[in-house]
Amino acid sequence: MPPTVQPLGSRAARSRPFRFAVNLTAAATDEDWRSKCRRAEELGYDVILVPDHLGKVAPFPALVAAAEVTERPRLGSFVLNAGFWNPALLAREVATVDALTGGRLELGLGTGYVQSEHDRAGLPFGSPGERVDHLRHLVEELERLLSAEDHVPRPVQRPRVPMLIGGIGNRMLRLSAEHADIAAFTGATLVPGNTTGKLIPTTAEQLDERVATYAELAAGRKEPAELNLLIQTVVVTDDREAVATPFLHRVPDLTLQQALELPIMLIGTVEQIVAQVLAQRERYGFTYLTVLEASMEAFAPVMAEVRGR
Repeated sequence: MPPTVQPLGSRAARSRPFRFAVNLTAAATDEDWRSKCRRAEELGYDVILVPDHLGKVAPFPALVAAAEVTERPRLGSFVLNAGFWNPALLAREVATVDALTGGRLELGLGTGYVQSEHDRAGLPFGSPGERVDHLRHLVEELERLLSAEDHVPRPVQRPRVPMLIGGIGNRMLRLSAEHADIAAFTGATLVPGNTTGKLIPTTAEQLDERVATYAELAAGRKEPAELNLLIQTVVVTDDREAVATPFLHRVPDLTLQQALELPIMLIGTVEQIVAQVLAQRERYGFTYLTVLEASMEAFAPVMAEVRGR
């Protein structure tokens, strides 16, 4: 029986309603983009998200366009690459987009992990420690700038735009515990030495330890953060084993059953996936789930079944 993480486990998790987001990762023409955003709203997603990678859409214009064709979903970055930004310029972008979207923005931030993108942009990548240092500086300055009464432009949301921080290293978890309204767990780590962003899935047991570490660091918070998990794969099927088997080359040290238990993979019938989502809420406290664009349609019936539970 897996451990229940305290104080972020089942009792605290049940008090917060589920939220569901889709991260729209594919570049698109104007009409295709707007159509995708409308479809996300039709399916019931609570948040429309955009990543921050070269070769993808620029996040802030895309979010403003999404706001123009939707009414209900909140809009966010998932996540901005801190190495692409400095505080003053980012504060201007955030405040402007929050105003243009009627206060629907959620700001997601991370260190960045794809060295090749920094190389293409002519920007320094730095060591992991340097990247976390830069992110901390960015977060602290954004808090100061966006909460200032005299900041121009002025964001709609006060005292500041809600902030999500994504990462599972010790220093990132500490930063999330200190500053984030939403603590996002990636469920994967960078392959050592890889420059193109190749990731290794985090096992269920490894995620137990990471969430427990976060819980310890966040024990002194006045208000608990919302806990987010990025789901990499959603497949609705009657044959879980057949679908999961091709993934084993990515995790050769795991058995098929262990692969099926990876928190970032939801594979099975709608009923089986609903059960996994509810079990992961009990185990880890995740009530905010993000799926990738490729899983937007597949996850919709799961989302409908889980909502309100």
